[in-house]
Amino acid sequence: MSLSLPTATDSRALAGWLRDVTPVDRIGIEERVAALKTRSIKKSTKVWALRLAISMCDLTTLEGKDTPGKIRQLAAKAMRPQPGNSEVPSVAALCCYPDMVAIAKEALAGSSVKVASVATAFPSGRSWLDLKIAETKHAVAAGADEIDMVIDRGAFLSGDFAKVWDEIVAVKDACGPAHLKVILETGELGSYDDVRRASVLAIAAGADFIKTSTGKVTPAATLPVTLVMLEAIREHWNRTGRVVGMKPAGGIKSAKEAIQYLVVVHETLGPDWLTPDRFRFGASSLVNDLLMQLEKEATGAYADPDDFTLD
Repeated sequence: MSLSLPTATDSRALAGWLRDVTPVDRIGIEERVAALKTRSIKKSTKVWALRLAISMCDLTTLEGKDTPGKIRQLAAKAMRPQPGNSEVPSVAALCCYPDMVAIAKEALAGSSVKVASVATAFPSGRSWLDLKIAETKHAVAAGADEIDMVIDRGAFLSGDFAKVWDEIVAVKDACGPAHLKVILETGELGSYDDVRRASVLAIAAGADFIKTSTGKVTPAATLPVTLVMLEAIREHWNRTGRVVGMKPAGGIKSAKEAIQYLVVVHETLGPDWLTPDRFRFGASSLVNDLLMQLEKEATGAYADPDDFTLD
């Protein structure tokens, strides 16, 4: 795939532009993932990878029953995932609803942990643009360092690409200094080809990160879908030199899976992408398994799951 940036952004022009996106070789993608999943990671490298994965996690709570107390508890865990062990790094960010941002910001004061806020009528993405912009601005004003927006999948699938483009551009502008992660909700897009087209569209419209899922739809993140998105990032980087990050989210629960994702990132984009500035996991339950695996590597025995908080 070698695609220039669009010269016009009405739906007809964008549809023509997206038709030039190279179709995805489904068998090739799935065979490459299957091969990379067999990579063996040795002990010292595994410990390094486990710590790196923790540093890449966005510890997340997106429930209607969220309370200020839960946000503060999650902030404490985000800063010190394993109290008493200074070798375990902080996570990358705490992700919450917009009305909880100020509480999270206060609880994380003085730490390296970012505050990420979902916005734009998460998780459906179905609302008026002026409300999406207002919600984004309120979240940033409250202290959000990052905004996770959702695209209007209905608009994308019906060919109204201009609406998707215009919303990403407008929300990016409303973010000001905050970084923008654009959630494609790949489980609703239906094909690798549409995942690639949506990735290309979001990147060209200004996304700082592209993200697989809200975590509210099944299937969520998968390795083949992530590889499709990583290849879109690589193509844009090779053509423009602009770095775009990647965030698989939803359904990643085990340390083994996390390491497989790191292998795929390394083999697709290289070691420069193995940093929280360029790659994230959106998977709160993953952190506990990473901590348990670190304990196993250090002591030879698994920790009791009850030793860790349930998030």
